[in-house]
Amino acid sequence: MSSEAPIYRVIFINQDQVFELYARHVYQSDMWGFLQVEDFVFGNRSELVVDPGEEKLKQQFADVKCSYIPMQAIIRIDEVTSEGVAKVSDAKGTVTVFPMPAPPKK
Repeated sequence: MSSEAPIYRVIFINQDQVFELYARHVYQSDMWGFLQVEDFVFGNRSELVVDPGEEKLKQQFADVKCSYIPMQAIIRIDEVTSEGVAKVSDAKGTVTVFPMPAPPKK
């Protein structure tokens, strides 16, 4: 194992879009039903080619210290060896949220 902190690819749905972000810390939040994501990892600014989609995400999450994502919005979490390109795409097909129990009747 490497001594570096692992990098996680977190894929989740937000407002009919699929977000793919990379972060160093992912764990269950103290707020019930939420996943806590911290220390976002974006591509290196020294690269000659800049992806405008990743730059938009980098600006959107620039001042975010920690993000709380609802568990039912999570599609997948992978531990990866290096960060990739963060991106947002439209949700295609039939991506639905995890079914929740119906509220009790009064």
